[in-house]
Amino acid sequence: MISDLTTIRDDSGEFLLRFDDMVVDDKSWDVWNWPQGVGLYGIYKNYRITKNPMALKVVQDWFDEALKKGSPPKNVNTMAPLLAMACLYEETGDCRYVPYLDQWAKWVMYDMPRTHDNGLQHITYAGPNTQQLWDDTLMMTVLPLAKIGRLLDRPEYVEEAKYQFLVHANYLMDRRTGLWFHGWSFDRRDNYAGALWARGNCWVTIAIPEFLDISRLKAGDPVRDWLASILSDQVAKLAELQDESGMWHTLLDDPASYVESSATAGIAYGLLKSVHERYIDPKYADVAHKAVAALAERINESGEVQDVSVGTGMGEDLDFYRRIDKTAMPYGQSLTVLCFTEYLLSFC
Repeated sequence: MISDLTTIRDDSGEFLLRFDDMVVDDKSWDVWNWPQGVGLYGIYKNYRITKNPMALKVVQDWFDEALKKGSPPKNVNTMAPLLAMACLYEETGDCRYVPYLDQWAKWVMYDMPRTHDNGLQHITYAGPNTQQLWDDTLMMTVLPLAKIGRLLDRPEYVEEAKYQFLVHANYLMDRRTGLWFHGWSFDRRDNYAGALWARGNCWVTIAIPEFLDISRLKAGDPVRDWLASILSDQVAKLAELQDESGMWHTLLDDPASYVESSATAGIAYGLLKSVHERYIDPKYADVAHKAVAALAERINESGEVQDVSVGTGMGEDLDFYRRIDKTAMPYGQSLTVLCFTEYLLSFC
């Protein structure tokens, strides 16, 4: 799966995103954007747990080439690779990474557009998304900010990350189910289509235990305990909605929508990590193990993970999510690697 990840390309241009003044490649491995950022983090985590030298080399080689080309414009999604960069700096002490970590984190803290209630506005290549909160932001921007804060001894960055989890939960969490909506608009005062989108929820299932790990908040800290509590609520509903196959549907509460691999892998990883760190009831390991078995059946002979939906913007209706195309994507590969790597710890 790691080898397949590094050869993903969009040679036909079918999945290129075309905006007014630029074309964005979300699929190819050698691009600095969020799919690659999630990919890099998944592969780095594989190295940390298994000490697989190939995994470390993949991450180092990617940054070597990326830094030669120069960093792209800053937004929520291009911030995503900074999480793996921070981990790589922690591992190697390579001083080349420090200026990037420093300047990108400062941009988030002081220059990134904000919404009402001082939330991080989900600015992307597609546009400023004025006064919008998306659950993706927690994974792509808030986790890197917290990690950089720890590494560079900037406690105010960790405090900002804590606040962003609070404000995003306030507007994105569905209080009836514990699941999370894809987005919130302060201008519209609604959650758009009210989509309980699977991959958006997987970012939360990943981000909360990762943040608790990065921030080192101790038991008894009110933010830590509250995040663990809302994670438990989300997990309970996810377990209820798991398909008989072990997968999750791209709209979690719509069994007619297709089952989707990247969300399934991300949710299963979050469940396993949260069980291993004792954030949630250990019974949810069985839910994750069922998902792992289902994912194993969706990997072809070349290592490509099947049934992965492409990058997904904010939908105005639920059919928007039902119609999203599927193809091999870096995050589909890496989330599955991340999930399978954490699964290994179940046997230790």
